[in-house]
Amino acid sequence: MTQINETHDVNLTSWVSCANENSDFPIQNLPFAIVKPKESNEAPRGAVAIGSKVVDLAALAQKNIFTGLAQQALEAGSETTLNTLMAMGKEANSALRLALSQALRTGSNLQDKIADCLIDQANIEYGMPCVIGDYTDFYTSIHHATSVGKLFRPDNPLLPNYKWIPIGYHGRSSTIDISGQEFHRPIGQTKTPDMEAPIFAPCKRLDYELEMGLFIGKETHLGEQIDIDDAEDHLFGLCVFNDWSARDIQAWEYQPLGPFLAKNFASTISPWIVTMEALAPYRDSFTRPEADPAPMPYLSSDKNSAQGNLDIDLECYIETQKMRDANQPMVQLSTSNFKHSYWTAAQLVTHHASNGCTMRAGDLLGSGTQSGPTEPEAGSLLELSKGGKEAFSLPNGEKRTFLEDGDTIIMRASCQREGAVRIGFGEVVGTVLPAVANKYVS
Repeated sequence: MTQINETHDVNLTSWVSCANENSDFPIQNLPFAIVKPKESNEAPRGAVAIGSKVVDLAALAQKNIFTGLAQQALEAGSETTLNTLMAMGKEANSALRLALSQALRTGSNLQDKIADCLIDQANIEYGMPCVIGDYTDFYTSIHHATSVGKLFRPDNPLLPNYKWIPIGYHGRSSTIDISGQEFHRPIGQTKTPDMEAPIFAPCKRLDYELEMGLFIGKETHLGEQIDIDDAEDHLFGLCVFNDWSARDIQAWEYQPLGPFLAKNFASTISPWIVTMEALAPYRDSFTRPEADPAPMPYLSSDKNSAQGNLDIDLECYIETQKMRDANQPMVQLSTSNFKHSYWTAAQLVTHHASNGCTMRAGDLLGSGTQSGPTEPEAGSLLELSKGGKEAFSLPNGEKRTFLEDGDTIIMRASCQREGAVRIGFGEVVGTVLPAVANKYVS
């Protein structure tokens, strides 16, 4: 796990003055994205956020002001995706972070050479940060698993394996898109208990899931396993992740093999990837209740127990079409924290590779819905509406159990603790469109 170093110094400021003004992107953050100027035919390329601006890595690479491994990583980061940079691993990414930090901090002698590489974030559009070859979604919040389990199995909400093994399933990467994604309400087979036969119809119980996305960096080969103390060397960084869910479709289709069409119609990621090194000051200990089984040896280490958790605040908001028409602000639905996860990031990577599964740069791991221990920390409408049984009111008088057409969900994440500068992940935004007409719909 990355240790605190000079790039985390709380006293650092940037000559890019907007980075010093309570921004998500101070000089201690330096997250990565793929961008291009709006309404241009220019090729997308890597960028690093600093305040309300970005550093165009392709423009910076042409100046040849970095040296050695930092310059090699910069050139990789200037490509049309971040896959090559991700694959270079922790040492190269750290070298580039240090070089950028030194170049952007107040008093740098490189200011004149870098100033023309800056672009206002208001003038860019984002692309997918990488080619996502494979996507796996986990189920790491015991609070979410228990709440959902109680809806279907009141006397036995958690299945026997939950406290022993990180539960996950392989999802679909082709429908993962960047913040701003708009998607049509999915259509599928549904069947309620009072129906004699299923129908083919638009989803009526459309939901969001408040998650974190974990991007694989350093690759492994088929048959290679990962020691838990090396697991984070294979992680490039994290983003905010909304894994949309069609609850009624899922209820009918998921047995016996698990999620399928109810989960693969759309997933949305925030454009900025905050690196594991940037997250070093926001570590927390990993503990389990004494009555719970300790993780098996391959999923346990002193290092993981001491600082395996990440203290990341999560927020979820809704903006309905009626709110937009009336120019009303979005409304907060819930808050939570990634540290409530029952399994750490290192455990997810270790377990995923424990059978020799190849891990490739750009692969995405979803954390699963990140619900906290109290009701206001629920990470989905399924929980907030008690399985759709209790509608809740919005300030403008609208009611919701599940999402309606025109609803936009906004998710944010940030880290703040004593002795460290606040950093943010930006936000992920997605909007529900009406279902596409289909002649087979019931």
